[in-house]
Amino acid sequence: MLAPETYLAALCLTILTMLCWGSWANTLKLCPGYRFQLFYWDYAIGMAVGAIFWGLTAGSMGHAGTAFLHDVAQTPVVPMLYAMAGGAIFNVANLLLVAAIDVAGMAVAFPVGIGLALVIGAISNYVIKPVGNPLLLFGGVALVVVAIVLDAAAYSKREATAKSTTVRGIVLSLACGVLMGCFYPFVARALNGEPGQTAPGPYAVTLFFTIGLLISTVPANWLLMKKPLDGREPVDGADYWKAPFGWHMAGTLGGAIWCTGGVANFLASGAHLVGPAVSYSIGQGATMVSACWGVFVWREFAGAPRAATVLLVLMFLCFLVGLGLVAAAPLY
Repeated sequence: MLAPETYLAALCLTILTMLCWGSWANTLKLCPGYRFQLFYWDYAIGMAVGAIFWGLTAGSMGHAGTAFLHDVAQTPVVPMLYAMAGGAIFNVANLLLVAAIDVAGMAVAFPVGIGLALVIGAISNYVIKPVGNPLLLFGGVALVVVAIVLDAAAYSKREATAKSTTVRGIVLSLACGVLMGCFYPFVARALNGEPGQTAPGPYAVTLFFTIGLLISTVPANWLLMKKPLDGREPVDGADYWKAPFGWHMAGTLGGAIWCTGGVANFLASGAHLVGPAVSYSIGQGATMVSACWGVFVWREFAGAPRAATVLLVLMFLCFLVGLGLVAAAPLY
């Protein structure tokens, strides 16, 4: 399989993760009027397609580790279950994230939800495997916390007249953040394998991760169709088949984009060059990428008061400095 052999290569993979995880939600914007619960069926399929594609290509090339199919066949049960559990937890968190995007917009759902996930994930992953300078790592995470507060304040300025929507969007984002911060330790545990046994490679872990996601999607998404969190009427499953083909393709592409970032992140973490805490934390710089999409492309803050703009600028600065500190943590 292809795998990074230097810190720079691993760092580039985490940056790729950041771009993918911060951009996939744009595909939801390409489906105006499409309920996110219906979009999510295609998204889950796209995740599986991405895992298989990268496994059969990059995971079957090169001379590092074990080839993808052989690695899948020899993966012990315990790491397999850890990866599947990680996929299931991520799935519930991601459903909440998509609901939050639907209610509050990308410029809010990502910074609040994923920012909180960064804090929880960085701490839990560092406890599992303490790699990197803790002062730089957690100093950077602290700046991200400040950015979360600034973003929430900017949103309240923008939506001063929509109090109920603000509360619902932020609550959904916070719930997403707690769960999103809890999935990665299961992935890290799967990548470490069992004592005395060969640890599964990142491509195999990604496949089992997506299997857990697919299995959990059926009950979780079905429940959200019956009891939507956005305050709207239940979703009619028949509308899925009435959607334009382009919308189905957009959902599949969204899942494949996230999976590409996931493979890159698991590769960086599994190579033991940066550590899971740093790998996860830089990947969650997706917040910056998604906020840029929301502010500059989708114009979610168009017409907002000047105070909101100032808060957004401060938020971006805090994220940039914070992520810079996290990136430097393995070097010192």
